[in-house]
Amino acid sequence: MYVLQKLNRLVIPRTELTYPSHQLKMHQHAAAAPVDHVMPDFEDACPYEFKGESSRNTMVEALTTVDFGGKVIAIRPNNIHSKYFQGDMEAIMLRAPDRFHGIILPKTESAQDIGHLSQLLDALERQGGWTTTVQIEALIETPLAVVNAYEIATASDRMAGLIFGIADFAASMGVRDNVYNQNQNFHYAKQATVVAAKAAGLHAIDNAWLRLVRKDTPEAEEQEIYDGLREKNEGSRDLGMDGTWVIHPQQVEIANEVFTPSDEVIEQTKGAIEYYHEAGGGSIYNPNTAEFDDEATIKAKLMDLAKAVQAGKLDAEWLTAQAAKSKEVTGYDILEVMGRVG
Repeated sequence: MYVLQKLNRLVIPRTELTYPSHQLKMHQHAAAAPVDHVMPDFEDACPYEFKGESSRNTMVEALTTVDFGGKVIAIRPNNIHSKYFQGDMEAIMLRAPDRFHGIILPKTESAQDIGHLSQLLDALERQGGWTTTVQIEALIETPLAVVNAYEIATASDRMAGLIFGIADFAASMGVRDNVYNQNQNFHYAKQATVVAAKAAGLHAIDNAWLRLVRKDTPEAEEQEIYDGLREKNEGSRDLGMDGTWVIHPQQVEIANEVFTPSDEVIEQTKGAIEYYHEAGGGSIYNPNTAEFDDEATIKAKLMDLAKAVQAGKLDAEWLTAQAAKSKEVTGYDILEVMGRVG
């Protein structure tokens, strides 16, 4: 969960738009996209010829001149072992204080990697005169990272979330196909990422869908691509992912829709929670939905409605009041435990 201190707002991203950092127009296009989070990239998306001062200058110009609105801005530097990492970090931290919210650390493999980054941020925040705290998302994209996911998730108070990176993970595992059947073929790694994130009270973000519609894409193939995007995201949502990476604005509408409860679902879920408490809790049959509810199913409904709050479709005070009713009896507020509220 990102805490946007200057905006007094919490964000659990549904959509994180990743794009190359070396072109100013890419930042401008990202700022206009209807996503929760943007991730300009110094690493894999940045051509070799632009690494170093060229991409850093463009990144700083974007941070200081482009209006990203209320979006989370989290920057992916080159990986911690790269010769470019330290320079990337110094450029953005010292030349654009308080202009972004997070660092996405690629190729994270251990808690020590997060500890190193956190200590560096301590020093650069002091040196740069920051008044806000930079948070961290870690990319889980190697077998060792999956094994160490919980230690990574709990390595620093700066941690906001974990992201599953399928391309590098597939390469590490020797898997050629990282597009089709991915929620089956990478089920263990994806859910291990989710479990570690949720155990630490962080958000979990799925990998991008790597197929895009081009100008010359036949209509039948275009529909296949969008159907695949939806199927991938629905599957990852049902594994517990809170959102997904997107690599083009054409993917945003479907992704936001999948990770946001519909108006109909919100109203049905609100009614079920209210009926449950009016009926006195416990294990009850709801004649309005023809379903049984108990504390466990109500907790699931509270978590689902937390996504509606994030999307601006439900009042946060109503949700916290309902969670408080369960906590009064059980001593357990799932929204607090799972990091869905501040």
